[in-house]
Amino acid sequence: MVTTIGVVGPSDLVTSTCKIIGSQRGIEVLPLKYRRETDTPKVLAAAPPSVDAWLFTGVVPYQIAAANDLLDRPATHVEYTGATLLRALVELLGDGQDIKSMSIDVLDEAQVHETLAEAGLPTRGVKVLPYRPGLSSDDVLEFHRNAKATVAITCLRSAYDKLRSEQPTIRLAPSIHSVRSALNGLLLVHDALRSDDAQIALGLVEIAAAGESALRREAGSLGGSVIPYDDKRYLVIATRGPLEQATASFTELGMLTRLKEQFGPVRIGFGIGGSGIETEALARRALGRAKTAGRTAAVVSLRNDIDLILVGGATPRAQQRSKLQLLAQRAGLSKATLERLQELVHSEPEDGVTTRSVADHLGIQPRTARRVLNRLERAGLADATGTQIGTGSGRPLVVYRVHL
Repeated sequence: MVTTIGVVGPSDLVTSTCKIIGSQRGIEVLPLKYRRETDTPKVLAAAPPSVDAWLFTGVVPYQIAAANDLLDRPATHVEYTGATLLRALVELLGDGQDIKSMSIDVLDEAQVHETLAEAGLPTRGVKVLPYRPGLSSDDVLEFHRNAKATVAITCLRSAYDKLRSEQPTIRLAPSIHSVRSALNGLLLVHDALRSDDAQIALGLVEIAAAGESALRREAGSLGGSVIPYDDKRYLVIATRGPLEQATASFTELGMLTRLKEQFGPVRIGFGIGGSGIETEALARRALGRAKTAGRTAAVVSLRNDIDLILVGGATPRAQQRSKLQLLAQRAGLSKATLERLQELVHSEPEDGVTTRSVADHLGIQPRTARRVLNRLERAGLADATGTQIGTGSGRPLVVYRVHL
């Protein structure tokens, strides 16, 4: 299966980045070029839906996309490492430039000083403007002009175009290693999401023999097939993605009620694991739990001792009430909290949520919001899908897809 990577950045960096990653097997590259960093939202909005993941040539367009809530699929940016800076310094020295006085933007100040110290170069005359959310090209220009350094080193194409006519200026470009490292990390996130949907799901079904043909029709709606397992049970073979979608994120199973009305008691146990043996063992466990839940019941068993009880097909309003109550019990949260979270999820269905957005919406502390998301994740109601760099110098925020 081919993965389409949308490479976002200025024309020259997009071209060089596409050249580096385009030869990798299983990768299709889509160049998404802009003239100025502020054009990033426009470029992403015009991109085709076939793009599986975003690769930004630098942190600035990445942050602009994040600030505009456009990171709707796996995304990362190429890091400008110490090796990138060293390459620029070698070029400056080759041109006979005095590098005792430099102004450098976007890079981390500690990393700059560490790189120069390791190379045996002076750091006293070096001024650094680290990246911060909202940093604009005008801010960068003002920094370099006020620094009055002998040489300006910039990561922004827009700043470079203006500074080079005013003073000796060099523009940093990501190294081959940095590009490949960013791509590998991006593919790991994308493949993890895709492999989750492709996991095999096995269902063991106890139903009267007369219900076999009806069971086959119902299994078709799950994208699965049915084969006899033994004298009393049938095996439903499906994949996680269609099963999760058909069961509204493992909360309800309409076929349970329909089969009961036609053929009497029915019990179903689905298992989803990392191997065939594990998946079958989980299906057996799920069926055992279903037997203790009632004469007609369905359970999905996942790894880490997660057992999810599925409700049958009640009327929509009653089904929604029972669904939320069931999810609340499963996660150890109040139904009112889930209702508020449901509002947040439905207001931004493609963006995912973070501890910050949950804290703001519920009016709670970030640490409490983190516990809420951890409970949802343990209950199988949330998945971590990526990270989002927040404001300040703290750790990147984990982005969750919540199933409510």
